[in-house]
Amino acid sequence: MKVNTTDIQVRYQETDMMGVVYHANYLVWFEIGRTSLIEEFGFSYKEMEEAGIVSPVTDVQVSFQKPVRYGDDVHIKTWIEEYNGVKTTYGYEIVHEDGSVAVTGASDHVLVKRDTFRPTSLRKAFPAWHEAYKEAVEHS
Repeated sequence: MKVNTTDIQVRYQETDMMGVVYHANYLVWFEIGRTSLIEEFGFSYKEMEEAGIVSPVTDVQVSFQKPVRYGDDVHIKTWIEEYNGVKTTYGYEIVHEDGSVAVTGASDHVLVKRDTFRPTSLRKAFPAWHEAYKEAVEHS
């Protein structure tokens, strides 16, 4: 399974009054990891958007297991959990330097045409991208 790892150093503004990362920031980190994974595959989300296709989130799940605090260095691990040609589920782990898992999650995305929001398939819009995702899931 192809797993992308992106490093994050927690910034002060990402924390709440308890000094713990505010829960909504994990969604931003998931997006950072997802974009990095896409780039590691050799594709560009920007090029997708320029072609008039966007990939909205249809569902997201987050489980908090261990706090992440200001000044911590963590890694976002991102992979493709499921892919069926229309919907992609990305998996995530936020991991401390010592290897302990702080947060797990997943997000579902579909492809739609930007102007109509009508669904489209990755296979049709970006065949090479489709093949890479299909292969990644088959080898997981």
